[in-house]
Amino acid sequence: MIVHPAPPSKRWILKPFPDAPAQQTAVESLVQTLNISPFLASLLVQRGVSNFEEARTFFRPELTHLHDPFQMRDMDRAVERLTRAMHTGEKILIYGDYDVDGTTSVSLMYGFLRTLYDRLDHYIPDRYKEGYGISKAGVQWAADNGFTLIIALDCGIKSIDRVAEANALDVDFIICDHHRPGDALPDAVAVLDPKRTDCHYPYKELTGCGVGFKLLQALCQVRGLPESTLWPYLDLVAVSIACDIVPITGENRVLAYFGLKQLNTAPRVGLCALLRVAGFVKEHETCPPPERALDITNVVFGLGPRINAAGRIKHARAAVELLLCNTHDEADDHAYGLQTHNKDRQDLDKNMTEQALAMIRNDELLIKAKSTVLFDQKWHKGVIGIVASRCIEQFYRPTIILTESNGKAAGSARSVAEFDVYEAIEACSELLEQFGGHTFAAGLTLPIENVDAFRQRFEEVVSAKIRDEQLIPRVEIDIPLDFSEINGKFYRIMRQMSPFGPHNMSPVFRSDEVVLVGEPVVMKEKHLKFTCRQVRSGHSFTAIGFGMAVWADHLHQGEPFSICYSIDENHYGGTSSLQLYLKDIRLG
Repeated sequence: MIVHPAPPSKRWILKPFPDAPAQQTAVESLVQTLNISPFLASLLVQRGVSNFEEARTFFRPELTHLHDPFQMRDMDRAVERLTRAMHTGEKILIYGDYDVDGTTSVSLMYGFLRTLYDRLDHYIPDRYKEGYGISKAGVQWAADNGFTLIIALDCGIKSIDRVAEANALDVDFIICDHHRPGDALPDAVAVLDPKRTDCHYPYKELTGCGVGFKLLQALCQVRGLPESTLWPYLDLVAVSIACDIVPITGENRVLAYFGLKQLNTAPRVGLCALLRVAGFVKEHETCPPPERALDITNVVFGLGPRINAAGRIKHARAAVELLLCNTHDEADDHAYGLQTHNKDRQDLDKNMTEQALAMIRNDELLIKAKSTVLFDQKWHKGVIGIVASRCIEQFYRPTIILTESNGKAAGSARSVAEFDVYEAIEACSELLEQFGGHTFAAGLTLPIENVDAFRQRFEEVVSAKIRDEQLIPRVEIDIPLDFSEINGKFYRIMRQMSPFGPHNMSPVFRSDEVVLVGEPVVMKEKHLKFTCRQVRSGHSFTAIGFGMAVWADHLHQGEPFSICYSIDENHYGGTSSLQLYLKDIRLG
């Protein structure tokens, strides 16, 4: 029998424990006022909650907590131009990117405005013919078809040339974006982007769909419409927040909280159909039952890939058409189409990932490098971002996957924790034609003849900036926890800290002096399941480790080990029990 070596342990990063005097006072106060354990109170203080009022806001978000949209720079100009266009009967084009944030943004803006106005249409660029952002073809199409106002969502902040071309054609732009601006802004009627250096909007991390929502919120105020008319659209905003991997803090937390409520109780028919093909909703159901309520993770891995598949495989217009459906029969047809696209995407993803990993393993320089830049002109542009993420799972370092598109090398970048890949790409800008994105994900285009020089330059930049420990996968641990603290009340209160996501992740705990109870079981040749008991507390729990089967050879009766894990509820055979979901194991 082959015994595989124990995998190298990840970096266990214990978050600062709230033990400063002021923090301890806050912990003690929360214990008393909320009647919770010191461990739960410590989790809250770590999340910036230090008194009863802050706890009430955190546990019970309200839509009244949303900021005044007119605090955003240019909002008054945007609303004035939109209102004027509707009053004078102009044709308005809703323009958005082809990913989840872009398609939900277009569906939100078009879906709401069409209840007020009928001279509008929507436009999503073709990923392969037009590329990312506002395209020359899109601007020309708008002008040729008599549109005099374009509302651009989830794109446009760097489209200086395209906006100038539109101005020359007497087409105005309102830009609703959330990406980092460049040194100059487009000459649009209004540029809504909380990341503008001259924008003092209180919350900077909205999605493109979120910025569009703020424009509609402002429009409702000006037109005297109750803002409650917007609330049914929050399911779209929640999907954008989940899938764009933005912080679930502040205003995003409020939007996600109520958006998930909408998704779980009265989702629009298009999302309901997508939930059905994804297996979250049964044929006779119109929403998930409470015991199967969707969370952010379900949206990211269940809905996101299927919405994205439209633009990756064919055209993202199909996703918008699904999200705008009015009948279940029509929505079901569109949803099954996206499901087919997603299966095709999975096949492409699998094959390309195998090729990419083989390229790394067969190249000594690539194996030893601190970054990965791969190019193959035959790769499918629609899945290069996914392949970049898959490569990071095996070779943990900043990764860029490039393919040929319209005679250029088009790429998608993904990063590792704590490393700003956008900044590293920016340092190579002299070799690029265009780039944009976030700290951990970006897109870029460059001449094919520059690929080798870019690979070398990017490696130099990454090597100079990245620390060795950043090349080791990390697990962030909130607090050490004794098994005796884990019970139904602990879990129920912990779950009320949701929705979980970036900057408010589901708590991860560390427990030491754990021993096996019985033998570990390997499931489906790759997953691990065992019962473990903490020696000092005497309490036992079942633990599941997805993809951790290799550890089965290294856990032995009577030999203590440490685990880090999250806690969730397991429903089986009509009963529920708490279960530990492993993140990593340390022997000894």
